[in-house]
Amino acid sequence: MIDEVTITSLNENALLVSFGNTIDVAVNQLVTSMALTIVNKPFSGFIEVVPAYSSLAVFYDPGVVRSKNKIHTTAAEFVTSYIREILESTGKIRDHSNARKIEIPVLYDGEDLALVADHHRLTTDEIVSIHTSTLYRVFMIGFLPGFAYMGTLDPRIEMSRKTSPRTSVPAGSVAIAGMQTGIYPQASPGGWQLIGRTPIKIFDTAKSTPCLLSSGDTVQFVAIDKDLFDSLNEY
Repeated sequence: MIDEVTITSLNENALLVSFGNTIDVAVNQLVTSMALTIVNKPFSGFIEVVPAYSSLAVFYDPGVVRSKNKIHTTAAEFVTSYIREILESTGKIRDHSNARKIEIPVLYDGEDLALVADHHRLTTDEIVSIHTSTLYRVFMIGFLPGFAYMGTLDPRIEMSRKTSPRTSVPAGSVAIAGMQTGIYPQASPGGWQLIGRTPIKIFDTAKSTPCLLSSGDTVQFVAIDKDLFDSLNEY
């Protein structure tokens, strides 16, 4: 896997470390582990890392990189060398991220729940049982602040996106699309199939850490009834 890594320039202050082009738990473990390694062992001029499914963007300040590290190459060449040294010294990167397991309560009353059930010739209870029986990995945060792309979905309930997205999906909506599941952190347009809703705010600017979920976390959905939903509702 390490031999397949490519490092390319995104712009004058960012590099992209790519482990291929796939949605795969093992590959994503490499991405999150590499991100943690860089954060724990930063170089002078380092700004931040942004992990995705199978790639990692490394942002830096070129001026600081050149001045603080006293280099005779470009900042991009220095950061590329730094990344390759980490890869070579680590050998096989293991998933040593500070992953958390987070339980998220869900009231399964989504507008598309019956549609998903009919499509797969299952009952709605069976859809709920399958969705809650899987432990999902947060592959990345994107689309909206706090929107976690999670997978992988059980093939028995996989469902394509809607051909015509809704103009507004309520905040807290739990949805599926393809081999992934996710939660809309705020009201927005969206084309995923809605199967339920959570009373827990996934993104809250009033908190010191606005995003409830982070790349590498695992999520277990737990079915709840309407009374418990109402008592827990943070919206």
